Amino acid sequence: MDARNVHEISVAPVLTPPLDEAFVPASVFNREYRKIAAEAGPLPLKLALERADGSISAFTTPVIPPEAGHLEATKFYVERIVKFLLWQRGGWKVYVGGPAVVGEHIKAVYSPAGARKFDYDFMGGVYEHPFEVVVTTPEAAPDTKETSMPLGRHLDGCRVGFDLGASDRKASAVKDGEVVYSEEKPWDPRNATDPSYHYEGVMDSIRSAAAHLPRLDAVGGSAAGVYINNRVRVGSLYRGVPKKEFDEKIAPMFLRIRDELGVPLEVVNDGEVTALAGSMSLGENPVLGVAMGSSQAAGYVNDQGNITGWLNELAFVPVDYRLDAPADEWSGDIGCGVQYFSQVGAIRVAEGAGMKFDEGLKLPEKLVALQDKMRAGDELAAKVYETLGVYLGYALAHYADFYDLKHVLILGRVTTGPGGEIIRDKSMEVLRREFPEIAEKALVNLPDESNRRVGQAIAAASLPAIEKKQDEGE
Repeated sequence: MDARNVHEISVAPVLTPPLDEAFVPASVFNREYRKIAAEAGPLPLKLALERADGSISAFTTPVIPPEAGHLEATKFYVERIVKFLLWQRGGWKVYVGGPAVVGEHIKAVYSPAGARKFDYDFMGGVYEHPFEVVVTTPEAAPDTKETSMPLGRHLDGCRVGFDLGASDRKASAVKDGEVVYSEEKPWDPRNATDPSYHYEGVMDSIRSAAAHLPRLDAVGGSAAGVYINNRVRVGSLYRGVPKKEFDEKIAPMFLRIRDELGVPLEVVNDGEVTALAGSMSLGENPVLGVAMGSSQAAGYVNDQGNITGWLNELAFVPVDYRLDAPADEWSGDIGCGVQYFSQVGAIRVAEGAGMKFDEGLKLPEKLVALQDKMRAGDELAAKVYETLGVYLGYALAHYADFYDLKHVLILGRVTTGPGGEIIRDKSMEVLRREFPEIAEKALVNLPDESNRRVGQAIAAASLPAIEKKQDEGE
Protein backbone atom coordinates (compact mmCIF):
# COMPACT_ATOMS: atom_id res chain seq x y z
CA MET A 1 0.00 0.00 0.00
CA ASP A 2 1.24 3.46 -0.81
CA ALA A 3 1.94 5.66 2.17
CA ARG A 4 -0.99 7.67 3.48
CA ASN A 5 -0.54 10.81 5.54
CA VAL A 6 -2.68 11.41 8.59
CA HIS A 7 -1.83 14.65 10.37
CA GLU A 8 1.59 14.54 8.64
CA ILE A 9 2.32 11.02 9.92
CA SER A 10 3.19 8.66 7.04
CA VAL A 11 1.42 5.30 7.30
CA ALA A 12 2.37 2.43 4.95
CA PRO A 13 1.16 -1.03 6.07
CA VAL A 14 2.82 -4.11 4.60
CA LEU A 15 -0.55 -5.71 3.77
CA THR A 16 -3.52 -3.95 2.24
CA PRO A 17 -7.11 -5.13 2.69
CA PRO A 18 -7.96 -6.22 -0.88
CA LEU A 19 -11.30 -4.41 -0.87
CA ASP A 20 -10.31 -1.36 1.19
CA GLU A 21 -7.07 0.26 0.05
CA ALA A 22 -7.78 3.41 2.08
CA PHE A 23 -7.60 1.59 5.45
CA VAL A 24 -5.15 3.23 7.90
CA PRO A 25 -4.35 0.81 10.74
CA ALA A 26 -4.21 2.43 14.16
CA SER A 27 -1.35 0.11 15.07
CA VAL A 28 0.84 1.36 12.21
CA PHE A 29 0.02 5.05 12.81
CA ASN A 30 0.87 4.68 16.51
CA ARG A 31 4.14 2.92 15.73
CA GLU A 32 5.20 5.66 13.32
CA TYR A 33 4.15 8.41 15.75
CA ARG A 34 6.20 6.86 18.57
CA LYS A 35 9.26 6.64 16.29
CA ILE A 36 9.03 10.38 15.66
CA ALA A 37 8.53 11.00 19.39
CA ALA A 38 11.66 8.96 20.20
CA GLU A 39 13.72 10.98 17.73
CA ALA A 40 12.38 14.29 19.07
CA GLY A 41 13.18 13.52 22.69
CA PRO A 42 9.78 12.36 24.02
CA LEU A 43 7.78 13.67 26.93
CA PRO A 44 5.88 11.19 29.13
CA LEU A 45 2.10 11.35 29.08
CA LYS A 46 0.16 9.45 31.72
CA LEU A 47 -3.55 8.73 31.42
CA ALA A 48 -5.50 7.39 34.39
CA LEU A 49 -9.17 6.36 34.39
CA GLU A 50 -11.14 6.11 37.60
CA ARG A 51 -14.24 3.91 37.96
CA ALA A 52 -17.13 4.02 40.41
CA ASP A 53 -15.58 1.50 42.82
CA GLY A 54 -12.42 3.57 43.11
CA SER A 55 -10.34 1.28 40.90
CA ILE A 56 -7.95 3.00 38.51
CA SER A 57 -6.35 2.05 35.20
CA ALA A 58 -3.21 3.95 34.27
CA PHE A 59 -1.51 4.01 30.87
CA THR A 60 1.72 5.78 29.96
CA THR A 61 2.94 6.67 26.47
CA PRO A 62 5.60 8.96 25.01
CA VAL A 63 4.47 12.05 23.09
CA ILE A 64 6.24 14.54 20.87
CA PRO A 65 6.98 17.78 22.78
CA PRO A 66 4.62 20.51 21.52
CA GLU A 67 7.53 22.82 20.71
CA ALA A 68 8.98 20.10 18.41
CA GLY A 69 5.97 20.26 16.11
CA HIS A 70 3.39 17.65 15.07
CA LEU A 71 0.95 19.10 17.61
CA GLU A 72 -2.15 18.10 15.62
CA ALA A 73 -0.81 14.55 15.34
CA THR A 74 -0.18 14.50 19.09
CA LYS A 75 -3.70 15.69 19.88
CA PHE A 76 -5.10 13.05 17.52
CA TYR A 77 -2.86 10.30 18.91
CA VAL A 78 -3.80 11.01 22.53
CA GLU A 79 -7.51 11.47 21.82
CA ARG A 80 -7.68 8.09 20.06
CA ILE A 81 -5.90 6.42 22.99
CA VAL A 82 -8.28 8.05 25.46
CA LYS A 83 -11.15 6.72 23.35
CA PHE A 84 -9.65 3.21 23.43
CA LEU A 85 -9.09 3.27 27.18
CA LEU A 86 -12.58 4.57 27.92
CA TRP A 87 -14.24 1.71 26.07
CA GLN A 88 -11.74 -0.94 27.10
CA ARG A 89 -11.42 -0.10 30.77
CA GLY A 90 -14.20 2.37 31.51
CA GLY A 91 -14.26 5.36 33.80
CA TRP A 92 -16.10 8.49 34.85
CA LYS A 93 -12.93 10.52 35.47
CA VAL A 94 -9.92 10.77 33.16
CA TYR A 95 -6.63 12.27 34.34
CA VAL A 96 -4.44 13.59 31.51
CA GLY A 97 -0.93 13.99 32.89
CA GLY A 98 1.23 15.64 30.27
CA PRO A 99 1.51 18.80 28.17
CA ALA A 100 -1.30 21.16 29.20
CA VAL A 101 -2.24 21.93 25.58
CA VAL A 102 -2.97 18.22 25.05
CA GLY A 103 -4.93 17.90 28.27
CA GLU A 104 -7.06 20.93 27.46
CA HIS A 105 -7.77 19.46 24.02
CA ILE A 106 -9.02 16.21 25.57
CA LYS A 107 -11.13 18.17 28.05
CA ALA A 108 -12.77 20.12 25.22
CA VAL A 109 -13.37 17.08 23.03
CA TYR A 110 -14.87 14.99 25.86
CA SER A 111 -17.42 17.56 26.98
CA PRO A 112 -21.17 18.19 26.56
CA ALA A 113 -20.38 20.37 23.54
CA GLY A 114 -17.41 18.38 22.21
CA ALA A 115 -17.01 15.85 19.42
CA ARG A 116 -17.21 13.02 21.98
CA LYS A 117 -20.43 14.13 23.61
CA PHE A 118 -21.77 10.58 23.19
CA ASP A 119 -18.89 9.16 25.22
CA TYR A 120 -19.27 11.91 27.82
CA ASP A 121 -22.95 11.07 28.31
CA PHE A 122 -22.49 7.31 28.08
CA MET A 123 -19.74 7.03 30.70
CA GLY A 124 -21.58 9.35 33.05
CA GLY A 125 -24.63 7.12 32.74
CA VAL A 126 -22.73 3.86 33.25
CA TYR A 127 -20.97 5.04 36.38
CA GLU A 128 -23.81 7.30 37.60
CA HIS A 129 -21.43 10.21 38.04
CA PRO A 130 -20.83 13.31 35.89
CA PHE A 131 -17.97 12.65 33.50
CA GLU A 132 -14.82 14.67 34.17
CA VAL A 133 -11.41 15.29 32.59
CA VAL A 134 -8.63 16.46 34.92
CA VAL A 135 -5.63 18.17 33.31
CA THR A 136 -2.54 17.50 35.41
CA THR A 137 1.11 16.38 35.29
CA PRO A 138 2.44 12.82 34.84
CA GLU A 139 3.68 12.86 38.44
CA ALA A 140 0.28 13.88 39.83
CA ALA A 141 -1.81 11.42 37.80
CA PRO A 142 -2.77 8.43 39.97
CA ASP A 143 -1.25 4.97 39.59
CA THR A 144 -3.02 1.75 38.65
CA LYS A 145 -5.25 0.21 41.30
CA GLU A 146 -7.01 -2.73 39.65
CA THR A 147 -9.23 -5.48 40.98
CA SER A 148 -10.19 -8.81 39.44
CA MET A 149 -12.66 -11.54 40.32
CA PRO A 150 -13.41 -15.13 39.38
CA LEU A 151 -16.16 -15.63 36.82
CA GLY A 152 -18.33 -18.70 36.39
CA ARG A 153 -16.89 -22.21 35.98
CA HIS A 154 -19.71 -23.67 38.09
CA LEU A 155 -20.93 -26.83 36.36
CA ASP A 156 -22.95 -28.57 39.07
CA GLY A 157 -26.72 -29.03 38.91
CA CYS A 158 -29.39 -28.19 36.36
CA ARG A 159 -28.81 -24.86 34.69
CA VAL A 160 -30.01 -22.68 31.85
CA GLY A 161 -27.64 -20.49 29.87
CA PHE A 162 -28.96 -17.78 27.56
CA ASP A 163 -27.41 -15.33 25.12
CA LEU A 164 -29.20 -12.21 23.89
CA GLY A 165 -28.14 -10.88 20.51
CA ALA A 166 -29.52 -8.19 18.25
CA SER A 167 -31.20 -10.64 15.86
CA ASP A 168 -31.75 -13.78 17.92
CA ARG A 169 -31.74 -15.10 21.43
CA LYS A 170 -30.26 -18.48 22.32
CA ALA A 171 -30.89 -20.71 25.32
CA SER A 172 -29.46 -24.04 26.42
CA ALA A 173 -30.29 -26.53 29.15
CA VAL A 174 -27.14 -27.77 30.88
CA LYS A 175 -27.04 -30.68 33.33
CA ASP A 176 -23.80 -31.23 35.25
CA GLY A 177 -21.79 -29.54 32.53
CA GLU A 178 -23.45 -31.29 29.55
CA VAL A 179 -25.76 -29.50 27.14
CA VAL A 180 -28.98 -31.50 26.84
CA TYR A 181 -30.99 -29.00 24.76
CA SER A 182 -30.40 -25.83 22.76
CA GLU A 183 -32.65 -23.49 20.81
CA GLU A 184 -32.42 -20.25 18.89
CA LYS A 185 -35.30 -17.83 18.34
CA PRO A 186 -35.36 -14.65 16.21
CA TRP A 187 -36.24 -11.33 17.79
CA ASP A 188 -35.76 -7.62 17.14
CA PRO A 189 -34.93 -5.95 20.48
CA ARG A 190 -33.36 -2.77 19.15
CA ASN A 191 -36.62 -1.62 17.60
CA ALA A 192 -38.75 -2.57 20.62
CA THR A 193 -40.02 0.41 22.61
CA ASP A 194 -42.02 -1.63 25.15
CA PRO A 195 -39.89 -3.03 28.03
CA SER A 196 -42.22 -6.03 28.26
CA TYR A 197 -40.94 -7.22 24.88
CA HIS A 198 -37.51 -7.75 26.42
CA TYR A 199 -38.80 -9.28 29.65
CA GLU A 200 -41.16 -11.70 27.94
CA GLY A 201 -38.54 -12.71 25.38
CA VAL A 202 -35.96 -13.57 28.04
CA MET A 203 -38.48 -15.45 30.17
CA ASP A 204 -39.68 -17.41 27.14
CA SER A 205 -36.15 -18.57 26.37
CA ILE A 206 -35.41 -19.53 29.98
CA ARG A 207 -38.66 -21.46 30.44
CA SER A 208 -38.35 -23.21 27.10
CA ALA A 209 -34.89 -24.52 27.96
CA ALA A 210 -35.79 -25.29 31.58
CA ALA A 211 -38.61 -27.56 30.35
CA HIS A 212 -35.91 -30.02 29.32
CA LEU A 213 -34.44 -30.29 32.82
CA PRO A 214 -35.76 -32.20 35.85
CA ARG A 215 -35.46 -28.99 37.88
CA LEU A 216 -33.96 -25.51 37.62
CA ASP A 217 -31.06 -24.72 39.96
CA ALA A 218 -29.50 -21.63 38.37
CA VAL A 219 -29.61 -19.33 35.33
CA GLY A 220 -26.70 -17.56 33.66
CA GLY A 221 -26.90 -15.16 30.77
CA SER A 222 -24.86 -13.07 28.39
CA ALA A 223 -26.05 -10.02 26.50
CA ALA A 224 -24.67 -7.02 24.68
CA GLY A 225 -24.33 -4.01 26.95
CA VAL A 226 -22.98 -3.05 30.34
CA TYR A 227 -24.20 -4.94 33.41
CA ILE A 228 -23.19 -4.10 36.96
CA ASN A 229 -24.44 -6.34 39.78
CA ASN A 230 -27.08 -7.77 37.41
CA ARG A 231 -28.47 -4.33 36.68
CA VAL A 232 -28.59 -3.10 33.10
CA ARG A 233 -26.62 0.11 32.88
CA VAL A 234 -26.76 0.64 29.12
CA GLY A 235 -26.86 -1.37 25.92
CA SER A 236 -27.70 -1.17 22.24
CA LEU A 237 -30.33 -3.91 22.68
CA TYR A 238 -32.46 -1.47 24.65
CA ARG A 239 -31.90 1.67 22.61
CA GLY A 240 -35.57 1.82 21.55
CA VAL A 241 -36.88 1.99 25.14
CA PRO A 242 -37.56 5.53 26.42
CA LYS A 243 -35.33 6.56 29.32
CA LYS A 244 -38.09 6.62 31.95
CA GLU A 245 -39.21 3.10 31.08
CA PHE A 246 -35.58 1.97 30.83
CA ASP A 247 -34.82 3.19 34.35
CA GLU A 248 -38.02 1.69 35.79
CA LYS A 249 -38.30 -1.60 33.89
CA ILE A 250 -35.13 -2.49 32.00
CA ALA A 251 -32.46 -1.57 34.58
CA PRO A 252 -33.84 -3.98 37.24
CA MET A 253 -35.21 -6.56 34.77
CA PHE A 254 -32.80 -9.38 35.59
CA LEU A 255 -33.24 -8.85 39.33
CA ARG A 256 -36.97 -9.25 38.78
CA ILE A 257 -36.43 -12.41 36.72
CA ARG A 258 -34.14 -13.83 39.42
CA ASP A 259 -36.70 -13.21 42.13
CA GLU A 260 -39.57 -14.66 40.09
CA LEU A 261 -37.63 -17.80 39.22
CA GLY A 262 -36.37 -18.18 42.77
CA VAL A 263 -32.88 -19.38 41.74
CA PRO A 264 -29.46 -17.76 41.52
CA LEU A 265 -29.07 -15.70 38.34
CA GLU A 266 -26.08 -13.88 36.89
CA VAL A 267 -25.96 -11.86 33.67
CA VAL A 268 -22.81 -10.34 32.21
CA ASN A 269 -21.60 -8.78 28.99
CA ASP A 270 -21.54 -11.29 26.13
CA GLY A 271 -17.89 -10.64 25.46
CA GLU A 272 -16.95 -11.76 28.96
CA VAL A 273 -18.76 -15.06 28.36
CA THR A 274 -16.89 -15.46 25.07
CA ALA A 275 -13.56 -15.09 26.90
CA LEU A 276 -14.71 -17.40 29.69
CA ALA A 277 -15.75 -20.04 27.16
CA GLY A 278 -12.32 -19.81 25.57
CA SER A 279 -10.55 -20.08 28.89
CA MET A 280 -12.63 -23.12 29.87
CA SER A 281 -12.09 -24.91 26.56
CA LEU A 282 -8.39 -24.10 26.17
CA GLY A 283 -7.45 -24.57 29.80
CA GLU A 284 -5.05 -21.62 29.44
CA ASN A 285 -4.99 -17.89 30.14
CA PRO A 286 -5.05 -15.01 29.33
CA VAL A 287 -7.81 -15.08 26.71
CA LEU A 288 -9.21 -12.23 24.66
CA GLY A 289 -12.57 -13.21 23.19
CA VAL A 290 -13.86 -11.35 20.13
CA ALA A 291 -17.38 -12.14 18.93
CA MET A 292 -18.29 -10.88 15.47
CA GLY A 293 -22.06 -10.87 15.31
CA SER A 294 -24.68 -8.16 15.01
CA SER A 295 -22.03 -5.94 16.59
CA GLN A 296 -18.56 -6.61 17.96
CA ALA A 297 -18.42 -8.00 21.48
CA ALA A 298 -15.27 -8.63 23.48
CA GLY A 299 -14.19 -9.93 26.85
CA TYR A 300 -10.94 -10.62 28.62
CA VAL A 301 -9.84 -13.23 31.12
CA ASN A 302 -6.49 -12.33 32.67
CA ASP A 303 -3.53 -14.60 33.36
CA GLN A 304 -5.14 -15.69 36.62
CA GLY A 305 -8.35 -16.76 34.89
CA ASN A 306 -10.29 -13.84 36.34
CA ILE A 307 -12.17 -10.92 34.82
CA THR A 308 -11.47 -7.29 35.63
CA GLY A 309 -13.92 -4.49 36.16
CA TRP A 310 -13.26 -3.30 32.61
CA LEU A 311 -15.92 -2.65 29.96
CA ASN A 312 -14.14 -4.31 27.01
CA GLU A 313 -16.61 -2.71 24.59
CA LEU A 314 -14.30 -2.93 21.60
CA ALA A 315 -17.12 -2.15 19.16
CA PHE A 316 -16.51 1.50 20.08
CA VAL A 317 -12.72 1.33 19.91
CA PRO A 318 -11.13 3.00 16.83
CA VAL A 319 -9.03 0.69 14.65
CA ASP A 320 -8.94 2.74 11.42
CA TYR A 321 -7.34 6.19 11.59
CA ARG A 322 -8.24 7.54 8.14
CA LEU A 323 -10.02 10.82 8.59
CA ASP A 324 -13.01 9.79 6.44
CA ALA A 325 -13.49 6.31 7.92
CA PRO A 326 -17.02 4.86 8.13
CA ALA A 327 -19.04 6.12 11.09
CA ASP A 328 -20.76 4.14 13.79
CA GLU A 329 -24.48 4.90 13.55
CA TRP A 330 -24.93 5.03 17.33
CA SER A 331 -21.95 6.97 18.67
CA GLY A 332 -21.23 8.91 15.49
CA ASP A 333 -17.49 8.30 15.81
CA ILE A 334 -15.47 7.00 12.86
CA GLY A 335 -13.21 4.00 12.31
CA CYS A 336 -14.58 2.03 15.27
CA GLY A 337 -14.62 -1.77 15.54
CA VAL A 338 -18.32 -2.28 14.85
CA GLN A 339 -17.78 -1.20 11.24
CA TYR A 340 -15.05 -3.83 10.76
CA PHE A 341 -15.81 -6.86 12.97
CA SER A 342 -19.55 -7.47 12.70
CA GLN A 343 -22.20 -8.27 10.13
CA VAL A 344 -22.45 -4.49 9.62
CA GLY A 345 -18.78 -4.44 8.64
CA ALA A 346 -18.93 -7.56 6.48
CA ILE A 347 -21.87 -6.26 4.44
CA ARG A 348 -20.35 -2.75 4.24
CA VAL A 349 -17.25 -4.23 2.62
CA ALA A 350 -19.25 -6.56 0.35
CA GLU A 351 -21.61 -3.89 -0.94
CA GLY A 352 -18.79 -1.39 -1.26
CA ALA A 353 -17.08 -3.86 -3.60
CA GLY A 354 -20.20 -4.17 -5.72
CA MET A 355 -21.73 -7.36 -4.33
CA LYS A 356 -25.49 -7.44 -4.96
CA PHE A 357 -28.10 -8.83 -2.59
CA ASP A 358 -31.80 -9.44 -3.14
CA GLU A 359 -33.96 -6.44 -2.35
CA GLY A 360 -35.57 -6.36 1.08
CA LEU A 361 -32.97 -8.54 2.81
CA LYS A 362 -31.99 -7.47 6.32
CA LEU A 363 -28.39 -7.59 7.52
CA PRO A 364 -28.55 -11.12 9.00
CA GLU A 365 -30.05 -12.42 5.75
CA LYS A 366 -27.39 -10.65 3.69
CA LEU A 367 -24.73 -12.28 5.85
CA VAL A 368 -26.24 -15.71 5.14
CA ALA A 369 -26.21 -14.88 1.42
CA LEU A 370 -22.54 -13.83 1.67
CA GLN A 371 -21.71 -17.10 3.42
CA ASP A 372 -23.55 -19.07 0.73
CA LYS A 373 -21.51 -17.28 -1.93
CA MET A 374 -18.34 -18.15 -0.01
CA ARG A 375 -19.25 -21.83 0.15
CA ALA A 376 -19.99 -21.77 -3.59
CA GLY A 377 -16.46 -20.53 -4.31
CA ASP A 378 -17.32 -16.90 -5.13
CA GLU A 379 -14.02 -15.00 -5.50
CA LEU A 380 -15.46 -11.67 -4.37
CA ALA A 381 -16.85 -13.29 -1.20
CA ALA A 382 -13.40 -14.68 -0.44
CA LYS A 383 -11.93 -11.19 -0.80
CA VAL A 384 -14.51 -9.86 1.68
CA TYR A 385 -13.21 -12.30 4.28
CA GLU A 386 -9.59 -11.57 3.38
CA THR A 387 -10.33 -7.90 3.96
CA LEU A 388 -11.83 -8.64 7.38
CA GLY A 389 -8.80 -10.77 8.22
CA VAL A 390 -6.36 -7.98 7.39
CA TYR A 391 -8.47 -5.60 9.47
CA LEU A 392 -8.30 -8.06 12.37
CA GLY A 393 -4.56 -8.61 12.19
CA TYR A 394 -3.83 -4.90 12.40
CA ALA A 395 -6.47 -4.44 15.12
CA LEU A 396 -4.89 -7.22 17.21
CA ALA A 397 -1.55 -5.45 16.95
CA HIS A 398 -3.33 -2.36 18.27
CA TYR A 399 -5.02 -4.34 21.06
CA ALA A 400 -1.61 -5.68 22.09
CA ASP A 401 -0.70 -2.21 23.38
CA PHE A 402 -3.52 -2.52 25.90
CA TYR A 403 -3.93 -6.27 26.58
CA ASP A 404 -1.51 -9.05 27.39
CA LEU A 405 -2.27 -11.27 24.38
CA LYS A 406 -1.73 -15.01 24.35
CA HIS A 407 -4.91 -16.63 23.08
CA VAL A 408 -7.38 -14.71 20.93
CA LEU A 409 -10.68 -16.50 20.41
CA ILE A 410 -12.78 -15.33 17.46
CA LEU A 411 -16.36 -16.46 16.96
CA GLY A 412 -19.80 -15.14 16.12
CA ARG A 413 -21.92 -15.39 12.99
CA VAL A 414 -19.43 -13.57 10.79
CA THR A 415 -16.87 -16.34 11.43
CA THR A 416 -19.29 -19.14 10.51
CA GLY A 417 -18.25 -21.32 7.59
CA PRO A 418 -15.02 -21.26 5.55
CA GLY A 419 -14.85 -17.45 5.72
CA GLY A 420 -13.92 -17.71 9.40
CA GLU A 421 -10.79 -19.66 8.53
CA ILE A 422 -9.78 -16.97 6.03
CA ILE A 423 -10.23 -14.27 8.70
CA ARG A 424 -8.08 -16.23 11.15
CA ASP A 425 -5.34 -17.07 8.64
CA LYS A 426 -5.12 -13.54 7.23
CA SER A 427 -4.94 -12.01 10.70
CA MET A 428 -2.05 -14.27 11.61
CA GLU A 429 -0.33 -13.43 8.30
CA VAL A 430 -0.47 -9.73 9.21
CA LEU A 431 1.05 -10.42 12.61
CA ARG A 432 3.80 -12.67 11.23
CA ARG A 433 4.80 -10.24 8.48
CA GLU A 434 4.52 -6.91 10.28
CA PHE A 435 4.43 -7.64 14.02
CA PRO A 436 6.50 -10.82 14.49
CA GLU A 437 7.08 -10.05 18.15
CA ILE A 438 3.31 -10.35 18.72
CA ALA A 439 2.93 -13.41 16.46
CA GLU A 440 5.54 -15.24 18.55
CA LYS A 441 3.39 -15.17 21.65
CA ALA A 442 -0.21 -14.68 20.46
CA LEU A 443 -2.36 -17.24 18.66
CA VAL A 444 -5.72 -16.62 16.99
CA ASN A 445 -8.08 -19.50 17.74
CA LEU A 446 -11.22 -20.38 15.80
CA PRO A 447 -13.28 -23.05 17.61
CA ASP A 448 -15.23 -25.53 15.51
CA GLU A 449 -18.93 -24.87 14.91
CA SER A 450 -20.22 -27.16 17.67
CA ASN A 451 -17.77 -25.90 20.27
CA ARG A 452 -18.70 -22.31 19.47
CA ARG A 453 -22.32 -22.89 20.38
CA VAL A 454 -21.93 -25.50 23.11
CA GLY A 455 -18.98 -23.79 24.76
CA GLN A 456 -20.76 -20.45 24.93
CA ALA A 457 -23.90 -22.07 26.38
CA ILE A 458 -21.96 -23.94 29.06
CA ALA A 459 -19.95 -20.84 29.97
CA ALA A 460 -23.11 -18.72 30.33
CA ALA A 461 -24.86 -21.39 32.37
CA SER A 462 -21.81 -21.70 34.64
CA LEU A 463 -21.95 -18.07 35.81
CA PRO A 464 -23.97 -18.39 39.05
CA ALA A 465 -22.90 -20.46 42.04
CA ILE A 466 -25.54 -22.68 43.61
CA GLU A 467 -25.84 -22.20 47.33
CA LYS A 468 -25.37 -25.46 49.18
CA LYS A 469 -27.96 -26.30 51.79
CA GLN A 470 -26.62 -26.55 55.32
CA ASP A 471 -27.96 -30.07 55.81
CA GLU A 472 -26.65 -31.33 52.45
CA GLY A 473 -24.87 -34.64 52.87
CA GLU A 474 -26.29 -35.29 56.34
